[in-house]
Amino acid sequence: LDSTENYLEAIYMLSLEQDCIRAIDVVHQLELSKPSVSIALKKMAAEGLIVVDKKNCIHLLEEGLEMAKNIYEKHMFFVRLLEASGVDAERAEEDACQLEHAISDESFNKLKAFIRLDD
Repeated sequence: LDSTENYLEAIYMLSLEQDCIRAIDVVHQLELSKPSVSIALKKMAAEGLIVVDKKNCIHLLEEGLEMAKNIYEKHMFFVRLLEASGVDAERAEEDACQLEHAISDESFNKLKAFIRLDD
């Protein structure tokens, strides 16, 4: 699930900056090989998380978008929390990537409500 979450988050982050996300954009974003990305995208399409249109643009479907937003929210929360705690930006990004997958939704929501970082 972690790798699917990474792909969904990458596609979501790219979608915030550009209209058409292609497989090569995901390759560069995640620093993975083209074959690995191709296999993962086919699997995600089969699972109904994404669709690739006639122009080879990747679009998140409802379930994929929901999962992507959830993981992105966790990521940004942990980046802000770590940076506010004095962790340098690069380390905060790396650690947030680990934490976003390790924490349950229940624990995350309680932690988020308890800490309340300014947006």
